[in-house]
Parts: sequence; C-alpha cells; structure tokens
Amino acid sequence: MNASAGTGVFLLSLMSIPFCYLFNSLIYSNSAEAFLFAGSSAVLILAISVHFMLKKKAPADPLFYVYAVYAFLSVVNLIIGLEQDNIIDGFVTFYLKEGDPHINTAHGHMISYWDGCVHYLMYLLMIAAITWGDSYRAIGLYWVGSFLMSSMVYILGSAVGKYGSQVGFVFVLHMLHVSVSVWACFQIFSQPSTRDVQLADIQDPQRTNVLHRPLDLFFLIYLIQALVFCVLRGLIALDCSSKWCQDYSRRFEPYLKDPSAYPKVQMLVSMLYSGPYYVFALYGLLVPGCEWMPDLTLVHSGALAQAQFCHIGASLHTRTPFSFRVPADSQPVFLLVNVLYTLVPHFLCYRCCAQPAFFVKPVDQKKQE
Repeated sequence: MNASAGTGVFLLSLMSIPFCYLFNSLIYSNSAEAFLFAGSSAVLILAISVHFMLKKKAPADPLFYVYAVYAFLSVVNLIIGLEQDNIIDGFVTFYLKEGDPHINTAHGHMISYWDGCVHYLMYLLMIAAITWGDSYRAIGLYWVGSFLMSSMVYILGSAVGKYGSQVGFVFVLHMLHVSVSVWACFQIFSQPSTRDVQLADIQDPQRTNVLHRPLDLFFLIYLIQALVFCVLRGLIALDCSSKWCQDYSRRFEPYLKDPSAYPKVQMLVSMLYSGPYYVFALYGLLVPGCEWMPDLTLVHSGALAQAQFCHIGASLHTRTPFSFRVPADSQPVFLLVNVLYTLVPHFLCYRCCAQPAFFVKPVDQKKQE
C-alpha cells in the first residue's frame, strides 16, 4: 500500500494550473524575470511530486506513470475548456491562438471538458487502485472505450474536415499520445478477470427462457431500437436522400450537417462500432455462456458515453453555427432520446457485471473446449 505515491500524482496534476499560467505569462511577457520564475516553478513542481511518489517504494506497474502524466494533461484540458468559455483567462491563451485549431470547434471544446473531468477521475481511480493493489480492470475497460472513440473521431475528423489543411505539430504529438494509449489498452486487457461465480449460481439463470427474464427482454427490445437509431444517424451522415433522414436531421439534429466533419465522422464511427455491438449483445443475451459480454458492455459504455457527451454538447453549444444547432422547440425530444440512448447501455453494463452468472461457462464445459 503506497498512498503517498497516489498523493504525489494528485498534487502533480493540480500543479498544472500554476504551470500553465506561468508559461503563458512567460510567452507573452518575454522577460528574463518571467523566464526565471517559470523555470524555477517547474523545477519545484517536479521536485515536490517526485518526493511524494518516491517517499515510499513507487508502484512497479508502468501504467501508474502513464496515468500520472495523463492526469496532469487532463487538468490542462480542463483549463483549455474553461478559458474557451471565458470563465478564466491568461492560462492557455497562447495555445488557443497558436496551437491546435481543431480545439476551437464545438466538438473539440467538449472533448476538453470530457478529458478534464471524466478521464481525470478515471485516472485518479486507476492510480488509487494500483497504489492499493486492487484490480482496475473494470474502470480501465471503460476508459479504453472512451479513449478509442475519442481518438478515432478526432483523428479522422481532423484529417477530412475543414481544418484538415491545418494539421501541424500538435497533431503529431497527439499521435504519440495515441500510441502510448494503445499500449496501455493492451495492458488493461491483459489484467485477469476477478469474477467468481459458483456452478449452482450459473445453472438456474441459463435454464431460464428470455421471456421469463423481463429485464433482459427489455434490453433486447432496446438493442433493436438502438440499432435502428444508430443506422439512421449513420445514413444521415452519408447524406441519404430518404425523407425520414432529411426530416429527422432538419427537425432534431441539424448538427449532423455541420461542415467541421466531426459530427459526420462521429456518426459513421458509431454506426461501424455500435452497430455490430448491438448484434453481438443481442446474441449474448439470448445464448448463455458468452463470457465476453461483461467486458464488451464496459468498453461500449465508455465509448458511447464519450461520443454522446460530445455530440449533445456540441449540438447545443454556442460555438456551433446557429443554423446547425438543435431548434429550441425540438430540444426536449432531442435530449430525451439522446440521454436514454446513453444511459440504457450503462444499465445493461451494470446488469452484466453485477449478475454475470448467465454469461459464465461451467468449468466442465471449459475443459471440454
């Protein structure tokens, strides 16, 4: 148990606040005093963090150090989002003017908030689990889904959107972040599962027909509807000329036509990602012994939460041109549909992880395989 290492990471992440302010001041003041002050502060921040992390034996898990860096960057992303909304000023002004142009879009704005709040909390939870020797596989898989969705949409949207010609050094740095994160994903998947279900607990649920499992029947009905909804938005992104697609996009989700390309890429990735998931999930709820089902629901829940947070926020954000925002009279329906589309998979995930008996293969069946 090494609580001081986790404390050091937490302090390091908070130190990003004065760190950003000092270096922003350094760039704009261009004075020797500011340079000396910023450099001294950076050394002090690192010294304090290393002291806390090495006061006792630091964790051997390499993911601890990856999450420590990511926690620092997550607070920076939160600062970026707050300054974009003019809540704070003078922290990352240089970056907003000279850095990544994609961050100034509504979608990039929502990514900043997601990474600065949700991902930051995930990193702290995983760091706490590592320092206390607990399993972090569940929260790690949720992060894997969120990261994969965010990265795919960001990379493809940046390449094909109206800012595609402005891809620069920051985008290259982001690709380095993606490479390290992919390695972290494989490390998380390699963590052993901690499910422990007795044989007697497995047999009864697996003998029960789905018609006698009302909760699973509800999820089956939802998955069919979600698949239709997912395909509908994908067809809209592909500029389908169907009257249903045209009417829906005009009345409820005009943001799907935004020229930044992020919403179109988001819907196409979602259709190719969520569409097969809904088919697999239908199979997993009908056929007992699908041990991959709990892990799959965790990954998909993280991906869908990230995608929907960015999509809902960007559809209503003032940075989105008025003609592409959700009309005021359609906002209640838009929010109801999209919130339910986001929350129900989380309930399914909870059902699969909290009551996994239906998805566990008996030991004798495993031996035969």
